[in-house]
Amino acid sequence: MAGVRTAFSATRIDEHFYQAEAYMRWSLPGGLEFGRDWSLRVGIDASAGMLGRLSKEDNGFVGSLGPVLILKCARIPVDLVIGSSRTILSRDSFDGVDLGVPFQFTSHLGFNVHLSDRWALAYRLQHMSNAGISSRNPGLDLHSLALSFKF
Repeated sequence: MAGVRTAFSATRIDEHFYQAEAYMRWSLPGGLEFGRDWSLRVGIDASAGMLGRLSKEDNGFVGSLGPVLILKCARIPVDLVIGSSRTILSRDSFDGVDLGVPFQFTSHLGFNVHLSDRWALAYRLQHMSNAGISSRNPGLDLHSLALSFKF
């Protein structure tokens, strides 16, 4: 699966962060089956894009890599997705907002809505922080929307 994702600030709206990226998800073999209809799958997500401040020319690279869990029900076209990725930033300060260090962790919870066998829309709430690696750790919460294609 591959797609494009865009995100905007979920909290601290006065800071107006946004993110735009391309991503890929690889499904790993195996998983768990719960009866006929339910399954839990594991995948790996990778993304690359930009993070910045709205109405500011203050952007930087953001890239991430990490595992995801996907809970599926065969009877409904919606999946629950949860994951955690290691994230790298090309910069850790954006127009006065100091994220501490360029190495971050991004956790997310969301869902995919399958429009067809190939296309899906997704929403996720994501939290990025450095998990206390730096004394400066404000965290960043984003609402994210995605369009993906399964090949």
